[in-house]
Amino acid sequence: MFREYDIRGKVCPEELSDENVYKIVSAYAKYLKRRDITRAVVGYDSRSCSPAFAKAATEALLDNGVDVFYTGLSLSPVTYFAQYHLSCEGAVMITASHNPDGWSGFKFANGYSKTLEPDDIKEVYSLLDLPCEGERGKYEEVDVRDAYIEAVVSRIHMGPKKPRVVLDAANGGAGVFVYEVFQRLGCMTFQLNIDPDTSFPHYFPNPSELKGRQRMKEMILHPYVHADIGLSFDGDGDRIGVIDEKGNNVWSDTVLALIAKQLLEKTPGAKVIYDVKCSKALTDVIEANGGKPVMWKTGHSYIKAKMHEMNAELAGERSGHIFMGGEDWYGFDDATFVAAKLVEFLSHQDASVSEIVDTFPKYVTSPEIKAHCPDEKKYGIIDEITEKIKADFPGKVCDINGARVEFEDGWGLIRASSNMPELVLIFEATTRERMLEIRELIKSYTRQYPEISDKWDNDVE
Repeated sequence: MFREYDIRGKVCPEELSDENVYKIVSAYAKYLKRRDITRAVVGYDSRSCSPAFAKAATEALLDNGVDVFYTGLSLSPVTYFAQYHLSCEGAVMITASHNPDGWSGFKFANGYSKTLEPDDIKEVYSLLDLPCEGERGKYEEVDVRDAYIEAVVSRIHMGPKKPRVVLDAANGGAGVFVYEVFQRLGCMTFQLNIDPDTSFPHYFPNPSELKGRQRMKEMILHPYVHADIGLSFDGDGDRIGVIDEKGNNVWSDTVLALIAKQLLEKTPGAKVIYDVKCSKALTDVIEANGGKPVMWKTGHSYIKAKMHEMNAELAGERSGHIFMGGEDWYGFDDATFVAAKLVEFLSHQDASVSEIVDTFPKYVTSPEIKAHCPDEKKYGIIDEITEKIKADFPGKVCDINGARVEFEDGWGLIRASSNMPELVLIFEATTRERMLEIRELIKSYTRQYPEISDKWDNDVE
């Protein structure tokens, strides 16, 4: 359950139970106190297990002498916002993000807009068996919803056009926040699955879920709606999904390109950080608009840390995490704020989303492909494959996170998933034929390892 930058497991007696949640958060409390942090926010997502786990987490913090601000049902970005609002460097968000129902986990903060990195996760693990210490902490229930919504709305400056917006929360926690935000921005707003429901009756809240995107497409194109944009959110509100006015998917690296274009109009030369899974089209757009592209490791903690290190104003991942800082926001991944900035951008444009995206360079990109590989083997295998590819293609491989091999007409990526027992593969080229050639090239390396499944999920042929 202790993964690269957060902790996730299945909800069961052997993994995440009330008892084990208490034990893990107790270790995190000791981690905080080593850094003289004695206050923490606790929030949770809309899974059925989350209220009980939040109660166990709260007791663990209090028993270790950490004061708790309990925000209840929340989103990861709202929990991060609460840290600023309450001057509180610690935070526990009970969530497994986009993992399927039946999973849970934690996002642990280490200061403002910072979550644990690999060495921090290892330190928390090392503290699991130590006894509780110190006087019992203080407990306070806090409602930060209105303050968060006001903070978002006050930073958005709408133009003369008021876009028509479809919102889909997939019955996750985002519905508690997003509808009021867009109503206050003056948008005609259409709702899909806004009410939180722990049974997730329609589909699980994941912006990459194609079933959910199909439903939103139907709403956007409905003759009584004719929306300008569709916006969807994952269960803990830090990943965004976008569909244009024609019902086409706008993948997250293209969303990042749209936000980068908006940023670079007012801040020429700004740095934009993105992960190794992003399209070359994003690099092209950043450079064409006078920005400085910086490729970095996949993972919300890695991207946030790099953003702070480089004092960048914008960062993002293909998975849908987008981070805005500088004068705009606080530098954490927040789908609600990014959605509001997109609508702000559209409100000042004569062109539609599809017309703007059509001006971007075009490449043929595979979906995110998964190949099963045991957790205990995947990192060692990726290290070996990376060295082999570097030897075969000297000077063409970015190895900051697996191997991304670059060619004049495309690229291929293979890396270990940080959350699941699998490898992640993506291929892109100027033509479909070339993209498939790069796929076959990478498959020639994976076939050397019987531990890697030869049948890839979500594959292209």
